[in-house]
Amino acid sequence: MAVSIQIESLVKTFGALHAVDNVTLRIAPGELFFLLGPSGCGKTTLLRSIAGFHQPDAGTIRIGDRDITHLPPYQRDTGMVFQSYALWPHMTIAENVAFGLDMRCVPKAESRRRVAEALERVHMADRADAKPNLLSGGQQQRVALARALVIEPQCLLLDEPLSNLDAKLRLEMRTEIRRICKQAELTAIYVTHDQKEALSIADRLVVMENGRILQCGTPWEIYRHPALASVATFIGEANLIVGTLRAVEQGFCTVATVYGLLRTAAPAVAAAAGQSVVVCIRPEALRVCASAGAAPNQLAGVVGDSIFLGEQAQHLVQPAHAPEAAAWRVLELRPQRAAFPLGTPVTLSFAPEDAVVLPG
Repeated sequence: MAVSIQIESLVKTFGALHAVDNVTLRIAPGELFFLLGPSGCGKTTLLRSIAGFHQPDAGTIRIGDRDITHLPPYQRDTGMVFQSYALWPHMTIAENVAFGLDMRCVPKAESRRRVAEALERVHMADRADAKPNLLSGGQQQRVALARALVIEPQCLLLDEPLSNLDAKLRLEMRTEIRRICKQAELTAIYVTHDQKEALSIADRLVVMENGRILQCGTPWEIYRHPALASVATFIGEANLIVGTLRAVEQGFCTVATVYGLLRTAAPAVAAAAGQSVVVCIRPEALRVCASAGAAPNQLAGVVGDSIFLGEQAQHLVQPAHAPEAAAWRVLELRPQRAAFPLGTPVTLSFAPEDAVVLPG
């Protein structure tokens, strides 16, 4: 039965470094929860603290109704999947999977049954007698999953499990990991720095920076409604335009920028007229106008680069009124032309509801 995980005011320091800085989280039973952020943000330290490999300096960790903060790893009832697979090369696949059961002195008959079920669950039953060096990277990762699942943990902890796989295998294993976790009704915490990985399979995720949580939410919430510019630029690409809030009326706001007045959806947090803000526009929200007519939120620019990719085209457009500013990134789906010649003047536009106003 799936359990909840509760982390309260957790702190872990290494000398002067606050690797985990007062983190509080509630993870629901059966949830596939991602810890996301750049290298050094604290996500792996947080995961290893939950696993018991690091002892926190303050705070509590609960799995279900048990306080596990100071328990050794083997008493926490968690399964861990490492980035490096960590399979014994001299053992068969079945023996590798059975290792945790042997350490728990599970009877042989029971162990064989559980190993067979775990290998069946990860679609590796036909390779039970093979050695790890005869398997592909994706197959080894499935075995590592089976070894974590066979002990029937209350929760599964995954530390960048797909980082050693090639692009095609990563795509395949994303779906497999979600299927396995949901089929086993496991609460899982998954560490990655890969945004696409998190967006594609997470139920919820947090974005971390400097040991702190910047934002927590569903993939849709984080992508469509980032709370900060740093979240917006980490999760996907974002065009950021600095401005001053003029007014908030009827669910929309007006922002004065060097490119003129922009009308956007109202900010998620309270903001007052005169406040410095940032307008965040995703590349796919920008449209190339056929003519500078009545389209909303027009931005004039000059094409600095244009790449045709079949189903989409990617453009870099240099702002006409601020040529020293960063170029706008435009993602055009179903492009009507092969590419723009460099130096082509264009007008971009975006719908008010497709822009997010963030704190300045």
